Order: sequence, then C-alpha cells, then structure tokens
Amino acid sequence: MKSKFKMNFWKIFLITISLTAALGAGYWLGKGSNEHNASVAAPDTPAAGQREVKFWKSPMDPTYVRDAPGKDAMGHDLVPVYQGDASQTGGITIDPVTIQNMGVRTAPVKRRDLMRTIRAVGLVAYEDQSRFSINSKIEGWIEHLYVNQVGQFVKKGQPLMAIYSPELVAAQQEYLLALDASARLEQSALPAAADGARRLLEAARTRLAYWDISEAQIRELKRTREVRKHLTLYSPYQGVVTMKQANQGMRVMGGEELLQISDISKVWVNADIYEYELAWVHPGQSAKVEIASLPGKVLMGKIAYIYPYLQAETRTVQARIELSNPGFALKPDMYANVVIEGRPVTDALAIPGNAVLRSGEGQTVFVALGEGRFEPREVKTGLSGEQGYVQVLSGLKEDETVVTSAQFMLDSESKINEAVQKMMAVQAGSAPAEADHEGHATPADNEDLFK
Repeated sequence: MKSKFKMNFWKIFLITISLTAALGAGYWLGKGSNEHNASVAAPDTPAAGQREVKFWKSPMDPTYVRDAPGKDAMGHDLVPVYQGDASQTGGITIDPVTIQNMGVRTAPVKRRDLMRTIRAVGLVAYEDQSRFSINSKIEGWIEHLYVNQVGQFVKKGQPLMAIYSPELVAAQQEYLLALDASARLEQSALPAAADGARRLLEAARTRLAYWDISEAQIRELKRTREVRKHLTLYSPYQGVVTMKQANQGMRVMGGEELLQISDISKVWVNADIYEYELAWVHPGQSAKVEIASLPGKVLMGKIAYIYPYLQAETRTVQARIELSNPGFALKPDMYANVVIEGRPVTDALAIPGNAVLRSGEGQTVFVALGEGRFEPREVKTGLSGEQGYVQVLSGLKEDETVVTSAQFMLDSESKINEAVQKMMAVQAGSAPAEADHEGHATPADNEDLFK
C-alpha cells in the first residue's frame, strides 16, 4: 500500500513538472515572436497614413503648449500640432469654426484695369510771362499821372504818365540841331560832311528812342520843330495794373520801377497734388476746374507743367493748368476745385488694398492655402486705384487667394507660432544652453513650458 502511494506521487510530480516546462516554453516563444512582429510592423518612422505629433496646444490660447494630450486652463481639449503643418513652415492652421468666429474674408488675386480720379484744390495765378514792369530810364519828375489806380485796365499804347526831364529837353534840342545840320549839308560838295551830319541825326534820334520816346512823338517833334517840356510814356503792354509806386509830382530815378501790369486774358491754376497721386498725373492730361463764383460751370483745361519740387508747407507738388479767361471771370488768388482723370493702368495684377499689412520693414499679405491653412507672404505693391484695389508688383500669382479681414489676428497667431517654434527648438537642444550677453532666453527659461 505504501509502495503504491509512492508510485502515484512520482507520476503526479512528473506530470506537473512537464506541464510547467511546456507553459514556460510557450510563454518565451510567444514573447519572442511578438517582439519580432512589433519590430517589423512599428519601425522608427510613423506608419503609412500617420503623422507625428509635434506638440499639443490649446485651441483658444496658442501660448498654452504641452507635450502630451490633456485640457487647457479653460477645460478645452488640447489639439495636436503635427510635424510638417503649415505652422512649421511659417504659416498657421485654424479650424473652420474659429475662422468663422474671427470673421476671416478672402478675395482672389486677379488682373484688372486700375483707374483713379484725382481731386485737388488749386489757386488761380497770373501767367508768369504776362507780367510786366514799367520803369523810368531817365531821371525826372512826374508832371501828370494818367494811370493812378491799382486794378485799372490798361490797353497797349495807352499813355501812362508825362515826365519832365532836363535830359529829355536837351535830347530834343540836340535832335533838332542835328536835323537842321543834316538838311544844310545834304547838298554839300563834301560828301564826308553830309555823311557825318546824317550819322549825328540818327544818333540823336536813337537816343530819344532808347528813352522810350515813341516814333509818333519823334515825328511830331520833327514836324513842329518845337521842344516840349515833358514827354509822355505809353504802355507797351495790355493788362491790369497790379502794383503802383508812382505818384504825381514825385521825382523818379533812372531804373526805378513805377508800375506793374499783368495780362489776365489767360491764367494758370496751380493744383496741389499729393506725393502718392503723382504717378497718375502727367503733362497733357485734361483737367476740370470749378470755381465757387461760377456755380454749375465747368472749365476745361490741360496740364501744361508739373513743377519739379515740393511745396514745403503743404507737402504737395503743383500741377499747372492753363485756362483762357474771357471776361476776366477768373481772378488771381481765387480757389478752384480741380478734377483730373488719371491715366488708367491696364491688365494690372491687383488685390484689395485692405489685404496688405504695412509695417516699417515691408508689406505682408496672408495667402489662404485651403483647409484652414494660411501663409504670410511679403509683397511689393504699386499704384492704388479706385474701389480700394492696389497693384501687386511681386509676391503673388494670379488666382491665388488672399485674406482681406482679420489679418491682424492671423498675424498675431503667426508671430506666436513662430515664437513657439523657437522655444521648442531651444528645448530640443538646437540652441545654446546659456543665455547670451544680451539676455536672450535660454532652455532653463523655458523649463516650465510643458509642465
């Protein structure tokens, strides 16, 4: 009975040992097979169709960044930012709900004709070449002043003043003596004497002419042979007296300015053009001029000249418009409203002007790439036309789409993403571990970023 019990004991013991060995062998074989399969199915790079998560951030606060999923301070689920996202290349990615809440609007980049109407304020002015100065060429006294009012209209050949001058009296006497001598020696047997008398007569006559004595007065002196105490100065021009220095009875000196006469049958309108409008204005363009004193009347003129310098007071450039002035309705120093139709720019690549963010360093637009992705891009712009469109010189292509509203929010998001990328690079060890001498951030400064 005892031997039988021992035999059964050893049978049970051997069976237990065999089962234990079989189970252990199966476990180790299975583990090795799983490890092999895992090494084949899960290499170092993500599987096809998967993207590596770079980090996690709050959908409402881009500065709230973590290295693992979770919730932000407001209880929102963190969203993943994948390797190769637009944010990794300087762009940004925003979900559609946020885009709608931000009020993002877009517009296509297209070619169009740009036009601009320039509205400016002008000032009526005299023609420079139609302003004349009347002065005395000799010393004397004004015995009678025929034109004695500023604003008086003067015709060409009209008497201005009568001047007494001892020099003029002597010149008349010399002329009469030379006239008599030339008449006596005309039939002389000595040709040289006759020729000398003629030259003397011509010199005396020229002297009178140089002192503004008219031909009619010289002929009258020759006819009457009477020396006149004073001689009259006649106006060589037509216009309006704009300045009067002469007074009856006053003594005048040679070269002294006595009157100014301006012809206002033609006038100028000098329109003030701002610097940014200059590209639209060219000589030869038509211009409409309206004057407050002529309601409902539009005067047409042409731009004759654009001045090559800037007016320091108004920071504008003047464009000269020439106008006829029948009836003298246009008076110098009147204000005028000027309308100039700028020369159109055809087939220009253009975008809405409000799509451009301008800073001291340049101009930027945000290009909509689709699926909530936006890319900031530097551009160069040209002329600004009507309806808010601006010419694009470089940086964009036709049929691209640009953001026209909420750019400042996108710009802030882009700057934040750029800062986050720099901080991520610092934490990953791609930047120096110590702060530089200017106090820039170090990895130690960013230790709390993912806590």
